[in-house]
Amino acid sequence: MTARLRVDGHFGEYLQGRLGPRGPVVLVTLPCPLTGVVALHRPARDGLRLSGAGMSLPQARRFIASVGGTLTGRVRLRALVAPGMGTGVSTARLVALARLAGWDGGPDALAQACMSVEGATDPLMFDTPDQMLWASRLGQRVQPMPALPRHEVIGGIWGAPQRTNAADVRFADISDLIADWAQAETLTRFATLAGESARRNQQLRGPMGDPTEALARDLGALGWVMAHTGAMRGLIFAPGQVPEHARAALRTAGMRSILHFKGGAL
Repeated sequence: MTARLRVDGHFGEYLQGRLGPRGPVVLVTLPCPLTGVVALHRPARDGLRLSGAGMSLPQARRFIASVGGTLTGRVRLRALVAPGMGTGVSTARLVALARLAGWDGGPDALAQACMSVEGATDPLMFDTPDQMLWASRLGQRVQPMPALPRHEVIGGIWGAPQRTNAADVRFADISDLIADWAQAETLTRFATLAGESARRNQQLRGPMGDPTEALARDLGALGWVMAHTGAMRGLIFAPGQVPEHARAALRTAGMRSILHFKGGAL
């Protein structure tokens, strides 16, 4: 019998940048139930066969050994969005393998195991990954962050894939945005801060010609988000306020693979 396991990904980040001019790269992730990895496992007595999500069998075996697990049979990993778009595929596939291999430890330890493979990891092994400031190049929680009010995000892929380089620290200082985020209470304020983080990132790193901020303004969104290393772009709306023509407008602007999902917990 084939077992099915799913690990949700994310849709870029609400915030990402450096905690001070020379501080670590930190982020507040934007969880997304429409991204991530689906793992299909057909057990067998001996051997491991692996396909999908761009992971080699030797790499998988080393990772499984590092978490003290065992896994035999055939495993197929299917990314719901192609790698390199900023949805956390590289982390989600490792979390899926660890769980299939019997991982029963805590999320912090699993994050460190993922770090040993990736060099930079997303907090997808946590139950509420958006309620923390996360140091992605350290695989560590920095501080708690508030839960966001309920909202909707609509967006998609704009531009080319961009793989995360763990050695890349060329990000804007967002220490002021982090301080404001920790004190924010309204969706309007959170969305404004997310848009400012995306704007700083786009101005520093490009690419030029990104239509997302203009789309946010034209469609009446409260703010916008991006995968700070990736191609996902999205608009933040209050619940029930996404215009009927939003999907068509995004496609006209060059976005593809449009997703519409709900976020927030309050």
